[in-house]
Amino acid sequence: MLGFVKLTLVTFGLLYGAALTGIYAFQRDLQYFPTRRDPAPQALGLQGVDRVALTAPDGTRLVLWLSRPEHPRAPVILFLHGNAGEIADRADRLAFYRDRGFGVAFLSWRGYGGSGGRPSEAGLLLDAQTAYDHLRDLGIAPGRIAVVGESLGTGPAVMLAAKNPVGAMILEAPYSAAVDIARSAYPWAPVGLLMKDQFRTRDHIAGIGAPLLILHGEADKVIPAGHGRRLYDLAPQPKTFRSLGPVGHDALFSPATWAIEADFIARSIGP
Repeated sequence: MLGFVKLTLVTFGLLYGAALTGIYAFQRDLQYFPTRRDPAPQALGLQGVDRVALTAPDGTRLVLWLSRPEHPRAPVILFLHGNAGEIADRADRLAFYRDRGFGVAFLSWRGYGGSGGRPSEAGLLLDAQTAYDHLRDLGIAPGRIAVVGESLGTGPAVMLAAKNPVGAMILEAPYSAAVDIARSAYPWAPVGLLMKDQFRTRDHIAGIGAPLLILHGEADKVIPAGHGRRLYDLAPQPKTFRSLGPVGHDALFSPATWAIEADFIARSIGP
């Protein structure tokens, strides 16, 4: 009997160790889901949008879709997308923002679309800073830049705005920390020790100095609304939490959500 118990424990230990090894080795494949299409904006019906090549400080080549606003003082939206797909999948969103009179800068994360490299937390933070610096080099004042973070992009968005002045900040279905999401998904694993890209948004949200809007669906199962409310509680004023109602994560891809953002930007920065 004792031998059977010992064998069972050893077997369990080996299986547990193998599971942890697999999670650690393939964790970024579980966190990032890029596609690598790289169409020209015009191929998707986006006239007046330039495909700009940027170089991050570590040498990684990045793609930015950029359209300056017609009015020289209009807001410019720096959009940081989520963990799946690419900016080409968000062409309808870009067109919506432009139709509202905003300038747009849609950044393709490293490893996504036509950008080089592989995604990581440190890399995405470099990418966001590179895009922001490019807008500043174009003469766009910080107070005219509205940062919009979608899902995974909310972490880099907050960290960017905590270090750099912006005119407005919008977070769509944000997480308190990516490691908090991972703990819920793998409660049996010591993810705090294993996870490389933890995106601890909650540690940076207090550093934002711009008007903040948080949008979250109450039925979001990808990132539960409690994460957005926790960030709201930690954020400084002025801030707004807007429930999107009994909807899930796909509400981020709705023009109704984008319209809420456009109104907020117009109130915070100007039309």
